[in-house]
Amino acid sequence: MNLFRLFGDLSHLASIFILLHKIKTSRSCRGISFKTQALYVGIFVTRYLDLFTRWLSLYNFLMKLFFIGSSCFILYLMRYRFRPTHDPSIDTFRIEYILGPCFLLSLVFNYKFTLLEILWSFSIFVESVAILPQLFMLQRTGEAETITTHYLAALGVYRALYIPNWIYRYFTEGVVDPIAITAGIIQTGLYLDFFYVYFTKVLQGEKFELPA
Repeated sequence: MNLFRLFGDLSHLASIFILLHKIKTSRSCRGISFKTQALYVGIFVTRYLDLFTRWLSLYNFLMKLFFIGSSCFILYLMRYRFRPTHDPSIDTFRIEYILGPCFLLSLVFNYKFTLLEILWSFSIFVESVAILPQLFMLQRTGEAETITTHYLAALGVYRALYIPNWIYRYFTEGVVDPIAITAGIIQTGLYLDFFYVYFTKVLQGEKFELPA
């Protein structure tokens, strides 16, 4: 494993711990999109159906378990423990506009026309746009708590670090994954406006507010 992949994974872990910390300490899900979190549950479950049938390493196995378990736990907290703090009136992105096209893409673009491979491709395509409901919420409210922006930044950095990881693997291992690379570039691109505001405001000690 190269350093880009390692730091990407660590950034992904950090994003989850930041989100859990935000929910547990504030006892609130305010500003968090339930739909984005539900998409992440679907992403990890469909991607890691090979959890007990394909062994790569203990690290890989534990990461898969953690991502499935933590995403389900976050959804549980939002759905039951702190449900009154979630406002569905601003979490209105139509996720069928994500799921339908991604499913069709997975039927066309996959490495083998089997159930596991189609679902893997589906999870990659969905992950590339899963942040859209959250960004849509930010657009509607125009602002966000600082800790929520740290969560989103860590999530964005995780995906951005996978781009040099793919470049490194191409030159050192000759490995090319066009599905993951294309989806990763799209996902990183969706964060550009957010990162601009994050770096120019939040990291300067100002409140995260989108331009009117």
